[in-house]
Amino acid sequence: MNTWAPSQLSLQDILQTIHESTDTQNSEVQRTITHKLNSFTKSPDYVAYLAYILASMPQEEDRIRTIAGYLLKNNARSILRATSEIVAFTKAAVLQAFNDPATMIRNAAGQDIVAFLGILEPKNWPECLSQLVQTLDSTNLDQQEAAFNVLEKACEDYPRKLDVEMNGTWPLEFMIPKFLILSEHPSSKMRSHAIACLSYFVPIGSQALFTHIDAFIACLFKRASDDDPSVRRHVCQALVLLLASRPEKLMPEMANVAEYMLYSTKDKHENVALEACEFWLTFAEDPDLAPYLHPLLAKVAPVLLDCMVYGEDDLLWLEGDLEDADVPDKETDIKPRHYGGSKGHGLEHDANGDDSGNKQPRIGAYGEELESDDDEGFDEDDDDFAEEMSTEWNLRKCAAAALDVLAVRFGADLLNVLLEPLRAKLWSEDWLQRESGILALGAMAEGCIDAIEAHLPQLIPYLVNMLSDSKPLVRSITCWSLGRYASWCTQPISEEHRNQFFIPTLEGLLRMVLDNNKRVQEAGCSAFATLEEDAGTELAPYLEPVLRNLVFAFDKYQHKNMLILYDAVGTLADAVGSALQNPAYVEILMPPLLKRWSKLKDDDEDLVPLLECLASVTIAMGPAFLPYAGPIFERCASIVHQSLLQYQAYQQNPEMDEPDRSFLVVALDLLSGLTQGLGVALEASIMRSNPNLLSLLVVCLKHPHAPVRQSAYALIGDMAMNCFPLLRPHMPAIMQELIAQLAPEPKVEFISACNNAAWSVGEVALRYGRDDAEFRQWVHPLISRLVPILLHPKAPRSLHENAAVSIGRIGLMHPSLIAPLLPDFAQAWCQALYEIRDNEEKDSAFRGLCTLVQTNPSGIAKSLLWFCNAIVRWNQPSPELNAMFQQLLSGFKQHDAAGWAAQVSTFPAAIQERLSQRYGV
Repeated sequence: MNTWAPSQLSLQDILQTIHESTDTQNSEVQRTITHKLNSFTKSPDYVAYLAYILASMPQEEDRIRTIAGYLLKNNARSILRATSEIVAFTKAAVLQAFNDPATMIRNAAGQDIVAFLGILEPKNWPECLSQLVQTLDSTNLDQQEAAFNVLEKACEDYPRKLDVEMNGTWPLEFMIPKFLILSEHPSSKMRSHAIACLSYFVPIGSQALFTHIDAFIACLFKRASDDDPSVRRHVCQALVLLLASRPEKLMPEMANVAEYMLYSTKDKHENVALEACEFWLTFAEDPDLAPYLHPLLAKVAPVLLDCMVYGEDDLLWLEGDLEDADVPDKETDIKPRHYGGSKGHGLEHDANGDDSGNKQPRIGAYGEELESDDDEGFDEDDDDFAEEMSTEWNLRKCAAAALDVLAVRFGADLLNVLLEPLRAKLWSEDWLQRESGILALGAMAEGCIDAIEAHLPQLIPYLVNMLSDSKPLVRSITCWSLGRYASWCTQPISEEHRNQFFIPTLEGLLRMVLDNNKRVQEAGCSAFATLEEDAGTELAPYLEPVLRNLVFAFDKYQHKNMLILYDAVGTLADAVGSALQNPAYVEILMPPLLKRWSKLKDDDEDLVPLLECLASVTIAMGPAFLPYAGPIFERCASIVHQSLLQYQAYQQNPEMDEPDRSFLVVALDLLSGLTQGLGVALEASIMRSNPNLLSLLVVCLKHPHAPVRQSAYALIGDMAMNCFPLLRPHMPAIMQELIAQLAPEPKVEFISACNNAAWSVGEVALRYGRDDAEFRQWVHPLISRLVPILLHPKAPRSLHENAAVSIGRIGLMHPSLIAPLLPDFAQAWCQALYEIRDNEEKDSAFRGLCTLVQTNPSGIAKSLLWFCNAIVRWNQPSPELNAMFQQLLSGFKQHDAAGWAAQVSTFPAAIQERLSQRYGV
């Protein structure tokens, strides 16, 4: 018996608001309605009122009741804080509405059931699950399909919640055999639902399904030739899921499965072909399956190549032939971009270490960049392959992604299979065939580069020539493909290589940057940014024409491409560095940037990428940027101040929308850029700032959002390096926050902030100088945080490295305080830094360690092998450091020649050899 009943007053209020919400013309009315609907959510029985309107008010229009049903789904989570009476009423009402004669009401109720069953969990609403399963036996096909539709969504969204014991039984033990029987149902919709439901239990390793795995596979083979494309699609999907989680079940039948999947990849229904194509992508991504896939390469690769041709539907929405450079963008064309938190301090590794300096991002199955195993997560700036693959996933993109993975897996073997079909496409008269060949060429770039390299002297001129094709879609894919080969084009091999490949590619892409088609502009600008990164300072001799082209684009580009242009300018500055200090270049670049800067308000989202761009430009231009620095500094300081005030207001009133932190983060990053570029020349600006910038900076260190703290610590490190006298008076307040930030096992989202804090403290220590009395008070609090980070087995590698560098630097300045602790951390310290590439940071850290060893020689005794290994891994230590190494090693040998010889004889031969060659010990 349900005891809850609605109050007529509240019911009318909610009903009236729903009626008013149907007036979609008036935006002011909509805002008021949204606010009012949000206010209802505070009432604990709001869900019950919505359920009542949906189920028990047949006098209302179906449309009004349906809106109530959708509002109920959107507010479903609030049932968790409702009373038992409200929960009981809502559940009963939703089940009642699911049997309503009107289709609209049943559909809305079905969505509500999926939501509530997921939130409450099926074990807490078994009568619902029972009713749905029983309805599958109904004689009414509409009811059967409606119940199966709900079950399919539930199986897809939360299969694990269904694979549980309820009241002493496992419902799946009954449901799985029922689904297998229903896969033979006369209705294609029912067959499709049955196969889909079964397949969703494959990835979770459901025992109830795997008990019937042979029957399931037999059912898939039986349905493989089903007349209905939706059934065939789900068969393909199930085979993909089986390949990913139980490949051994498919291997005995792989010859038949492969033939079927090849046939399905060519299915005229794209949804079927796409699911089948996923099979090859999944197959290629599993290295353990490579021996089974290799023999199929000659059949699979040409089929994938054919799948990459644009279909008629693609061409309809692409509007590829337009000269649309003057057509303003729709705001819906512009995807949200993530900014900020980019200044993470890390150290580069030697190529013979685990990380190579130019590590390629990993591209996932859907063209997205995957997180690497590094600590920093992944960079939000997607790799160019991901960019090309980033819009709606389709057969063409799936085939290109599969080809990319096959290229990485099989390299030259793939190229040998595709050489002739690829050549036929590249030189085809049909532009659609040509375009798909160019896409394939780009997709294979990473994996097949060694095999393709011999053909690049013919292929690069071909691609440069294709930039003149009359079809914009050919020009845009050519830009992308050239970007994938940019690293080869930019190699400084010879003058001839530069003239034949680098300069034509550079000129061709610059031409595309100014194309009259927006898609080509975008591809040209993105590919040019890739070329900039790969070319680095090789671009310096061509800076004037490059800058003039990019500056011209500022007047030509619409909104969306302008954001990519900012990135290209910033990347150029990073690439050429101080070459940008030439007054002529400053004069070309700064006026258009300042024109954009003055047009944008402080709360305009476009200011964010412009600030990021300017941060790179200020570092590159250095002192040449000084004439522009004053107003830019003042605006950044103002943005920091306003952002902190907005956040403070939000903290005091959480009802407000949370302010966007991107503005604060990039303003801090641009201030870092100004600091690196101008150093103490910023003194006047900092002294004038009101409130004082450094006081604001201390507040930023307490900000709850890690990206803000990350950028704030980066600014502290940069100020320590470039204008320490301005920072020093504020160090007591800064150090208090900094010490608290250092943690051995930070949450993933805090790693970069922690890294920057660990790095910045070493920079600060160096600037205070030897045995400074003020810094002395912080030595023990810092070391008591940094050493546990270094010794913690689960601390991220980058944090180990930054902690080790800072311990070394603090040791260099305060050896007498830290030397007694040397035995505690010496081995871990050497292990953290021996693979780091030679640089000044590493040099000062090692000078610190050597100073500690000089102060406490016995402290290194137990770690001598690791210490010697770290020494011989240096390629070119500075003369000062090399002399310290020589002095220490000779001292050890002189102190106890026999003991030294005995210990060194146990070292690996390579270490013994280098010690002897370099240091005569």
